[in-house]
Amino acid sequence: MNNLWRLPVGLSLSAFIAFPASAASDSSQWGLGDWGGTRTELLEKGLNFIIGYVGEGAANLNGGYNDDRTARYTSQWALGANLDLQKLLGWNAAEFQLLVTERSGNNLSNERIGDPRTGQLSSVQEVWGRGQTWRLTQMWYRQRFFDEALDIKIGRMGVNEDFNSFPCDFQSLAFCAAPTGNVAGDVWYSGPVSQWALRAKYNLDEHWAVQIGVFEQNPSNLEVGNGFKLSGSGTQGALVPIEVIWKPTVGTHALPGEYRLGYYHSSASANDIYEDVDGRPQGVTGMTAKSRSSKSGWWVMGRQQLTSRNGDASRGLSVFANFTFHDRETSSIDSFQNIGLVYTGPFDARPKDDIGLGVARIHVNDDVTRRQRQINTANAITDYDNPLYVPLQHSEYNIELNYGVHVTDWLTVRPNLQYVRHPGGVYEVDNALVAGVKLQANF
Repeated sequence: MNNLWRLPVGLSLSAFIAFPASAASDSSQWGLGDWGGTRTELLEKGLNFIIGYVGEGAANLNGGYNDDRTARYTSQWALGANLDLQKLLGWNAAEFQLLVTERSGNNLSNERIGDPRTGQLSSVQEVWGRGQTWRLTQMWYRQRFFDEALDIKIGRMGVNEDFNSFPCDFQSLAFCAAPTGNVAGDVWYSGPVSQWALRAKYNLDEHWAVQIGVFEQNPSNLEVGNGFKLSGSGTQGALVPIEVIWKPTVGTHALPGEYRLGYYHSSASANDIYEDVDGRPQGVTGMTAKSRSSKSGWWVMGRQQLTSRNGDASRGLSVFANFTFHDRETSSIDSFQNIGLVYTGPFDARPKDDIGLGVARIHVNDDVTRRQRQINTANAITDYDNPLYVPLQHSEYNIELNYGVHVTDWLTVRPNLQYVRHPGGVYEVDNALVAGVKLQANF
């Protein structure tokens, strides 16, 4: 098998060898240790170093556009620091964070799963993308006022840090980070990309909050050579997200939940995906696409823990669901849905392990499919295997089943199986079965 596959497997095996089951109870949160107590001392004084690593391997077991079996590995390093400015400088309720990331490796979705003419709508390795390069991912200052009711954050950041936020434990991109950013990435820049932004949040009480943000809309920030660009040259408008957050607790064990309802508006101009400048089908006329003055969408999402295990609220069953909807004039993907569950602590001997299962649907705008059909008709091409044929896209479905092995408090190894139905939303592409492994480490 491809040598790239041996790396994640080798790391997984070495983790089990170096950290047997008894080591899983070790409460150390850092793989590099406490530096003789210096790290804890610095943390107590307000300086927290961030050294994180995510590695993801994937191998195609069956199906996909190219069923020649191989494997690919991709990874991300995150290096930075969080400064508690109240402890360091006496500034009340203030903090600063700096984070630099580096991504490298290759993506199986691009090379085996999706038709190269369309690609896969999601990805079997979420940590790949936005350029395999170094980037300034966070550089922000945060200040809270009025007993921390008002929360202001300003600087360089990704939209997903605060809006439409979702955990990233699954390996499939369909269940990771902000769903809106995964399907509307032309206007919504999630990390590792950062942009100048301002976010204001008001905590109404311990359960309710509202927030609004203004983010620089600058496509040049996506370019590989602009990972550390700080100037505003190339800005085309602003992205404004608004969100209401509800965090209830349920039952005698106060099981946590989080629900979010939000809307975004991009003031940058966007091309119509169907009409030309004269309002006629662009796939028929071949003329320039009509320019729209803005782009928008909305989302609703929720996570809720439903049970505890033997009275332990850190264990039990949680469920999640995400739904996003985008304007039909400018969005190639007009809707996205996922649902899933996570059970933490399924075995008494492994109280911090977890099992996850998720199912997602990504729907291509019907107008995109109509335009693709019109282009093929205009070119008199009906054969899918003709290189000039434009594949017709519909809906892609992603399923992932994973098991997270909590090796230590700083290392989780998460083997997984993924199933991709209609990769790229193209019916002619075989459904794909993928085996993966995800490493999450905090050094």
